[in-house]
Amino acid sequence: MTQKKPWNERWLERLPADSLLMRLLLESFQEHRWKYLAASGAMVLVAASTALSAWMMGEIIDTLSTPEDRARVMMVGIGVAAIFAFKGAAFYIQAVLMARAGNRIVAQKQMQLYTRLLQQGVAFFNTNESSDLLLRITQSAQAARRAIDTIVTGVIRDSLTLVGLVAVMFYQQPFLSMISLIVGPAALYGLQKILKKVRQVMAQEMAGLGEIIKVVQETSTGARVVKAFGLEPRMADRMDVAVRQVEDRANRMISLEAATMPLLDVITGLAIASIVVLSAVNIFGQAPGTPGQLMSFVTAFLMAYEPAKRLSRMRVIIESSMVGIKMMYDLLDAPQTLIEAKDAVSLQDGPGAVRVEDVHFAYGENKSVVNGVTVDFPAGKTTALVGPSGGGKSTLLNLILRLYDPNQGRVLIDGQDIAGATFESLRSKIAFVGQDTFLFSATVMDNLRLARPEASEDEVIAAARIAHAHEFIEKLPQGYQTQIGENGSFLSGGQRQRLSIARAVLRRAPILLLDEATSALDSHSEVLVRDALARITEGVTTIVIAHRLSTVMNADCICYLEAGQVMEQGSVEELLALDGKFKALHDVQFGGGTRSVAE
Repeated sequence: MTQKKPWNERWLERLPADSLLMRLLLESFQEHRWKYLAASGAMVLVAASTALSAWMMGEIIDTLSTPEDRARVMMVGIGVAAIFAFKGAAFYIQAVLMARAGNRIVAQKQMQLYTRLLQQGVAFFNTNESSDLLLRITQSAQAARRAIDTIVTGVIRDSLTLVGLVAVMFYQQPFLSMISLIVGPAALYGLQKILKKVRQVMAQEMAGLGEIIKVVQETSTGARVVKAFGLEPRMADRMDVAVRQVEDRANRMISLEAATMPLLDVITGLAIASIVVLSAVNIFGQAPGTPGQLMSFVTAFLMAYEPAKRLSRMRVIIESSMVGIKMMYDLLDAPQTLIEAKDAVSLQDGPGAVRVEDVHFAYGENKSVVNGVTVDFPAGKTTALVGPSGGGKSTLLNLILRLYDPNQGRVLIDGQDIAGATFESLRSKIAFVGQDTFLFSATVMDNLRLARPEASEDEVIAAARIAHAHEFIEKLPQGYQTQIGENGSFLSGGQRQRLSIARAVLRRAPILLLDEATSALDSHSEVLVRDALARITEGVTTIVIAHRLSTVMNADCICYLEAGQVMEQGSVEELLALDGKFKALHDVQFGGGTRSVAE
């Protein structure tokens, strides 16, 4: 027997694709229904006490006209105090519960958005700018909360308050109430004109905020280039344009939102003036009523102004929030660029043999980068990938890491297709060092332990020694507990790369991928790290990309890639004997001489 889906999921399946607001409400109310129900109950009490306070104004006036009735005066006084105390307590409960539910929704939506980002493959980040993603996570959840708060308070508190006050008006002065309600359609007509422009302006404002974030990010990450090329004036001009655009659109939004206020003010003023005049005249033989009734009616009418104004602006606020809500669901509903197989299994332990079998791959609609490559990377051996830039070397490593899936062909580890393996088991078997080292804004120890959180301090230090990083780490202000800044900004390029190598050493994976791992090192450090890598790669399946042949002359096998194809493959001696492309590259780098393998 199949399990029945929750009611909110059944409703979501029936909704049209563009019913984002209803989808948001169903998702949010399902989990936070008790908070919203309690807050709604408090709002009902607020609305009731507001209507009662307007009704009591009539009692106050009539009581003041007969001060000799002391018992009535005392009852009215106690009643007024009780009503306002009751209203204050109910309003407090409503505000606290709404705030807690709203804060939880913001936190949950932001976490959902971030979790969705983590589930995406690298291809997703290649086509989506980080500034846009940051804007969606920070602004969209707030827009969702704003829309929910506006709807709940508007539909329950403001609507019921308005209904209660109108009831008081009709109870005290039915004829004058009918006159005052004629002005409603005029206000609604003016409001509809305003709503047409709100969403368009809000979308433009969001785009402007994204540009501001982008400029700040580029200024921060590219500070050296900005300074080196004297780009400060150009960056300042970009920021000035973006800020002015956001300012202009924000002003337009304020103008549109504020336009509802004078619209209602003018109409309300005309209505009050008409009521004052009509209250003093007998129309159709009807007396204006007692002073208390007139005062209660006028009080209810004036108090109805605020909830009516908030209700009139509710559509404006919701329309402006819909842009952020759409951005949020666009990200949450974005198809995953890389999906773990539903029946994925853990890779079985093995020696770490890697095989790339008839693999074809292209980034998006671009020209194919890898064209029918078949290569075996023997277990426990070191295989070097060399050749000109753009030949497909880094792409092969990306495919082995399963950052992308091949368009055709497959990648095998110990005879197992990695497309059917769990991401966790695949990544646990691979350590990676890239040419673009990335470090987190944390301590040295924290960055190294990312490779293996359970590693002891002695194991971390041992890995750092192998990568020849221990010496410079010890000289840092707090040693291994030193904060290294965003992406290791407090360290040199060579220091960052040695930490990256130490992190890979600590991982202790059977497969090691090195993409120009020594490119940022000076000659002395390169020799030290190369010797260290020679020790740690013993018995480890190692695939290394290098443009400097001096770093791979001891490799067990070398593959020369060009235009996405393996042009030559073999040991150094075999490739030199071919007198082909590898030999030409070797002669260029070594000046036409010969280098021994052991050198």
